[in-house]
Formats: sequence, structure tokens, C-alpha cells
Amino acid sequence: MDRRSINLALAVSVAAAVTSVSLPAQAQDAANEKCFGVSLKGKNDCAAGPGTTCAGTSKIDYQGNAWKLVPKGTCPKTASPASSTGFGQLKEFKEKKA
Repeated sequence: MDRRSINLALAVSVAAAVTSVSLPAQAQDAANEKCFGVSLKGKNDCAAGPGTTCAGTSKIDYQGNAWKLVPKGTCPKTASPASSTGFGQLKEFKEKKA
């Protein structure tokens, strides 16, 4: 084998390794969805709206603009007392008054 063939084989190996490392993360993202209004105070995954920064910053239980990652398809079946439907939502919402 000449030097060019060795370099090409090495480049292909590195590219394959990088691709295989990133596949599990992509598969995980495809298997989950953001579910708004189902996290407890301080237990959200991210995006808890004004006055908060990210993960763990929700101010109240079942905050309508805070989300958790849940397995795809389970959000509309997950309880959320703050939601008008009583279940998690795929988009943020304004909590109903108690």
C-alpha cells in the first residue's frame, strides 16, 4: 500500500467512528419529545420561560412553559393538573387557574 491509500483508509476509519458515536444521540432524540407542563418545580429539562434559564429552573409544579423529555407518544397521556386537558402538551401553554 502506498502512503495515499493508507491516509485514505485512516480518514474513512475516523469518519466511520465519528458517525457511529453520534448515532445513539440522534436515535435518542428521535425516540423522545418535549412535553410541557409535566415537570415538578425545579425538575424541568430546559426552557422554563421568563425569569428562568434552563434545566432545573422552573418556579412551580406543572409550569406550562417548562418541559421534560418523555418517550414519544406519552406526553398526551402524562398527567398535568395545570393543563386545560389535564395532560401534558406538545407546546407551551398558560396554566389554568386553580
